[in-house]
Amino acid sequence: MEPLLLQIAIVLAAAKMGGWMSKQIGQPAVLGELLAGLILGPSAINLFGINYFSQAHTTETIRELGEIGVIFLMFVAGLEIELSDFAKLGKPAFLAGTLGVIVPIALSMIFITPFGYDLTHSAFVGITLAATSVSISAQTLMELNLLRSREGLTLLGAAVVDDVLALVALSIFTALVGESSSGFLELVWITTRMILFLTISFFGGLWLLPRVVRWANRLSISQPVMSVVIINIMIFAWAAQALGSVAAITGSFIAGVGLSRSEVKNEIVRGIHTLTYSFFVPIFLVGIGLTANMRALSPNDLAFASVVIVIAIISKVVGCGLGAKVGGMTWGESFRVGVGMISRGEVGLIVASAGITSGIISNSVFTVVIVMVIVSTLVTPPLLRLVFSKSASQTVDIVDR
Repeated sequence: MEPLLLQIAIVLAAAKMGGWMSKQIGQPAVLGELLAGLILGPSAINLFGINYFSQAHTTETIRELGEIGVIFLMFVAGLEIELSDFAKLGKPAFLAGTLGVIVPIALSMIFITPFGYDLTHSAFVGITLAATSVSISAQTLMELNLLRSREGLTLLGAAVVDDVLALVALSIFTALVGESSSGFLELVWITTRMILFLTISFFGGLWLLPRVVRWANRLSISQPVMSVVIINIMIFAWAAQALGSVAAITGSFIAGVGLSRSEVKNEIVRGIHTLTYSFFVPIFLVGIGLTANMRALSPNDLAFASVVIVIAIISKVVGCGLGAKVGGMTWGESFRVGVGMISRGEVGLIVASAGITSGIISNSVFTVVIVMVIVSTLVTPPLLRLVFSKSASQTVDIVDR
């Protein structure tokens, strides 16, 4: 227990110090927190690789706490949503999310084959690039007070779409490439589960969650509202993975949207913000950097990683940006949506883990995917600040348009 207590203290202190330093140079705090993880991790000083920490397996606990952190973060993002505003941007969000999956897969099949991979394996690498981790963009936009801009709401919707489509693409790939004769039936079943979960959880959450919280508010126990809220966050996140075959963050985001119209929303916001931003989110952000070991890559791996990173960035800017434009947004808004979709995360790692387990990709490719996640996550906050600062006079809350 002692090593874990010390590691948590170090991680939290490093996160807050990194965030403060980042703010001093005009960048979002999230960038400094991510860099703090890289410095502490095996890519730099590898502080937690010493025997005192490694023998106690503390890093695994930090990783799991970080996963809870991103679940809370997406719940907070859902709380920020006004459903009527969100619905206005359904078309650009859907098209941005859809092209944000198609373009990475297509570019991977074109540019990864020269590294010795056939079209099948190149397509699989493309699937790992398809899913966006919108948590980083959401955190950055909340810092900039722009989450409820047209671009912010669009990228939140698009991220849900492309996470679902990325997992559908994984299922299709497995059904077509795998040797199981039940592949097609399994694909139909997984897709059906996704649709059922998203439909039931969304409409059920909108109807049920405010009523549950209202009931809890009448209970004579300590912190009844926050206790019930946290229970429901965990249930929705669990159900998303276990029942709906989608990412846990999708479930927590839906729970946040469901409670965004609660009569005790202000109490929920105060309580969840304190818990999320003082403990779980800093651990999540530093934990991302702790997972990467860039020193372990060979020169060939570095060349391959460079190509993958370029594809990861360009494919989202082009694919999601074009989808938003076709959906009716301006070129400037579309470009900002594309930039906001660059960051990758847990869904891409889920796909990569499935690939390495089945032998489709090697350990080195898996490491490259981790590096791509780290780099795309690092570049997103400063790029978002840059593209929004250049259009500050045009970017206003959607309800004012």
